[in-house]
Amino acid sequence: MPLRTAAFAVPGDLQTLTGGYIYDLRLLTGLRGLGWDITHIPLGASFPDPSKKDMHHAAQQLAMVPSTAPVIIDGLAMGAMDHDVLTGMTAPIIALVHHPLAHESGLPRDKRDKLFRTERDNLALASHVLVPSPHTAALLGSDYDVPSDRITVARPGTDRPIGRLAKTQPPLILSVGIQVPRKGHDVLLRALAQVVDRPWQAVIAGSALDADHASLLARLVDELGLSNRVRLAGRVSGEELARLYGQASVFALATRYEGYGIVFDEAMAYGLPIITCATGAVPETVAQGAGLLVPPDDHDAFADALAQVLDETEIRDRMVAASQTAGVALQNWDGTSRLVADVLDRIAKNAQDDR
Repeated sequence: MPLRTAAFAVPGDLQTLTGGYIYDLRLLTGLRGLGWDITHIPLGASFPDPSKKDMHHAAQQLAMVPSTAPVIIDGLAMGAMDHDVLTGMTAPIIALVHHPLAHESGLPRDKRDKLFRTERDNLALASHVLVPSPHTAALLGSDYDVPSDRITVARPGTDRPIGRLAKTQPPLILSVGIQVPRKGHDVLLRALAQVVDRPWQAVIAGSALDADHASLLARLVDELGLSNRVRLAGRVSGEELARLYGQASVFALATRYEGYGIVFDEAMAYGLPIITCATGAVPETVAQGAGLLVPPDDHDAFADALAQVLDETEIRDRMVAASQTAGVALQNWDGTSRLVADVLDRIAKNAQDDR
């Protein structure tokens, strides 16, 4: 039986350690394991603010894909491409929207508006749209005019921990997220500064993708007197991240917005109590009872939640139990890949029938 053919267009380095890139890499690997001949099309790293060179290269690469081979296009590129690039394709398009580009924190109003219009218009050209959460599906329907029957929610998979590590002392508060404004690490630092009378240590793991914001975080650590308590670890290996999860006692992410948040699934897989913000897809991702959710951009409320989890053993134990229960029930990556493979099958069949 011949392999089924498709393509997967992703801007930048597929090995980048962010939730979106981890999703893309695991999906690419999983689809190949299910018998799909998936061509990885690497697009320029300048997306979602593409250079003329990267846009031209994208147009050339995508125009070469046969009309019967569906192309999954990652949202970093899909939402920022010139409309003509997509209309110049003959292959059916499957958009993969981790979260709408206009929902990134800190964007100037004019850029936010432009990204919204571009992404809305481009999504109208997609045969189908993949999203990681019901929240994002609803948002694309209400704000971006994508019909619900063209959207599939393909939740990220989760790997199970191998073995258990001893918890560090003092308790380790772990935060995982790239160093960009949306992840709210500045809010977390200000909250941590309010609970310095308690024993804890903290690690913030995540690449410094925004150099200016990374510098701000480093200054905050010094200005708030947290240098001996907080480590900005930057990018860490998968093995190191697993070790940190295993040693942590609390997971804390003061995010301003998430289209899903793979890190919450990872934290629940390790049975960690979670402190985060009630924004985007977070309330539907963090299992009931496993987390304390506070308003975004409220470091006082975040500090109160940290103090509650650090001080109240009974509350913490209940959160741990809820997190462990949810973690056991999480879908693996094979389930995610099979769901997307079904979408590819349908789109590919329609493309064949239209020939």
